[in-house]
Amino acid sequence: MAAPYYGGAGAPAATDQCLSQVELRVECRNLLNKDVMSKSDPCAVMFMSRRGGHMDEVGRTENVKNSLDPKFAKHFTVKYYFEEVQKVRIAVYDLDNSTPSLGDDDFLGQVDCTLGELVSNSPYTKPLMLRDGKRAGNSSITIRAQEVKEGGEMAQIFFKAKKLENKDFLGKSDPYLELQRPTPDGSWQIIHRTEVVKNDLNPSWRPVSLSVQSLCGGNRQQSIKLDVYDWDSDGSHDFIGGCSTTLEEMVKASGQEITLTLINPAKQAKKKSYKNSGMLIISSCKVTKEYTFLEYIFGGMQVNFTVGIDFTGSNGNPKQPTSLHYIDPYRPNEYMQAIRAVGDVCQDYDTDKMFPALGFGARIPPNMEVSHEFAINFQPQNPFCAGIDGVLQAYANCIRCVQLYGPTNVAPIIHHVARFAADAQREEGSKGAHAYFILLLLTDGVLSDMGDTKSAIVQASALPMSLIIVGVGNADFDAMNELDGDNGVLRAPSGQPVKRDIVQFVPFREFKQSTAAELARHVLAEVPRQVVEYYKMRGMKPNPKRETPTQPIGAPGAQPPPQGAPPTQPGGPPQWQGQGAPAGQPGGQWQGQPGAQPQWQGAPPGQPQWQGAPPGQPGAQQQWQGAPTGQPQWQGAPPGQPGAQQQWQGAPPGQPGAQQQWQGAPPGQPGAQQQWQGAPTGQPQWQGAPQGAPTGQPGAQPQWQGAPPTQPGGPPTQPGAPPQGQGAPPTQPGAQP
Repeated sequence: MAAPYYGGAGAPAATDQCLSQVELRVECRNLLNKDVMSKSDPCAVMFMSRRGGHMDEVGRTENVKNSLDPKFAKHFTVKYYFEEVQKVRIAVYDLDNSTPSLGDDDFLGQVDCTLGELVSNSPYTKPLMLRDGKRAGNSSITIRAQEVKEGGEMAQIFFKAKKLENKDFLGKSDPYLELQRPTPDGSWQIIHRTEVVKNDLNPSWRPVSLSVQSLCGGNRQQSIKLDVYDWDSDGSHDFIGGCSTTLEEMVKASGQEITLTLINPAKQAKKKSYKNSGMLIISSCKVTKEYTFLEYIFGGMQVNFTVGIDFTGSNGNPKQPTSLHYIDPYRPNEYMQAIRAVGDVCQDYDTDKMFPALGFGARIPPNMEVSHEFAINFQPQNPFCAGIDGVLQAYANCIRCVQLYGPTNVAPIIHHVARFAADAQREEGSKGAHAYFILLLLTDGVLSDMGDTKSAIVQASALPMSLIIVGVGNADFDAMNELDGDNGVLRAPSGQPVKRDIVQFVPFREFKQSTAAELARHVLAEVPRQVVEYYKMRGMKPNPKRETPTQPIGAPGAQPPPQGAPPTQPGGPPQWQGQGAPAGQPGGQWQGQPGAQPQWQGAPPGQPQWQGAPPGQPGAQQQWQGAPTGQPQWQGAPPGQPGAQQQWQGAPPGQPGAQQQWQGAPPGQPGAQQQWQGAPTGQPQWQGAPQGAPTGQPGAQPQWQGAPPTQPGGPPTQPGAPPQGQGAPPTQPGAQP
């Protein structure tokens, strides 16, 4: 199914009322032939705009090989707004390659209309027009519209055949199955076409999953045609035989197989001795309620996002502007743009927003050995980065510390994420549909371990996991399209097929002139379907919808905010060293007297308090006052808040972002005086009090080792020197005495 249209330019306001969704099916006749030695390979592409906005691509059908009269099996699903003019363009192209760009494909014609016209005049038949306004020969297009009813049922049907008639002289038939249903005008509309099973007279096809609405219009007694063909490369597919049945009959196969006789009427009329052209067997047919992606989200399913980055030598010297890894102070490189675009969407479905970031293909410190599975923050036991900003900061630091090498092996990172997905799968018995994993792989070239990668994908297809591959740079990525299941079933070298399609591949260059939102929409459009398919395969319903009670701090019955570090954090319960603590108070108590409003000392000016979430509760993980003992880095302020940029998460010494600012309050602001935040109660003062500590104050000692280069006593900036954390407790990495 084509990806649903979710808006874009001119997206609806919150008050818009979407009456329903509409399913559009397309067929063409007498298309222009652009191929010399054969016939065109047409594909229909749908564009749509609302409120006079830009025409955005909604989706594409499959391309039908060697056909001037295609009936497309894939359809479009769009939202219908009665009160608006929704402009529609369906263009037909002769696809000559597998790249997403249409610029190098032959244009066969288009039709412009509105969704209202399609809905009120179905079937809608018009001549195809060229861009200059002339007719595209005698070609025409027919579009049928049907409402899609929400909350419908899904039918999953398993088909196989026996003793098919052989249509090939030198080999065996290459059979595929078509399902058709009647239309109000008396014609038959293709609703599904299976894959081709090569050289087999007893084929078994992948299960067919269709909504009951699409299959029979919700009428279980409606006739359904089942036709078997022998596929030919020149497009002249041979009819083997057909039969008809109803959904009401097919569901009886849930208890036992149903066998239908395939008849070729032309042969039956010619030969009195003709019996049949084979048998079609329905081995199973189950009708179940269709759950949606949002129902799983509402039930508490978390999306776990992981990034895998290519650090192979083919990216070029990172110090040179021509390198794909070059860090330009004014513009993010392609790796950074892709991480930002996809990560910004995924992070909204992850409550803790801590993302593992992995690299492959580089020599890494300290021994400079080649690794194809390393944490880019160089903490293998804790590869998590705080938010997408943290991922980008860790990436910028990593690129200065590693030596780009090779080869381009991605199977280890796929296996890495698959191990966590397998753990989540084992917990489904007690936790239900609780966790799904998305791996974003960024690479600049063809994989060196294609066989191992295919095997890893086949294994991952049985797990709660999806894989998005973005090709960076201008390499030839044709071989990568093999991993995307759009053009056939992906198989491991052993021959084992994927259980479901989990891979989406796009070259970044196709989106250079597009917005980040367009890139994200394209690469993530299939994820909701993949999530639903996985849990459907597992027979799992969404968990009951979560109810999240909210209670403001200070409300009657609310627990008082605890002093000091949250007891659930390593290092608790010692108190946070707060900025501006009242004289005589050990450590940093809550501002004011007991019972005062909960406000972390050291919060940035203008920030009244922490959203009210008590420490240890979701949302209260980014405490201002230092990092808990044993934690690898400052969790810092929430992204986007004043002071949230001054975290030592990989900003190289001397670079923007590596300024000498206190954790929490900006320099010069009240509270940014006297001492580093996070000094544990009872610990000696830092050996490096912040610049400007009053003379004679306790803690105004010689500067501590690891002060920023701009501080008196700070170490000289060394290439690749690890960043030192401002205010890190002595137990933290980099905070030597």
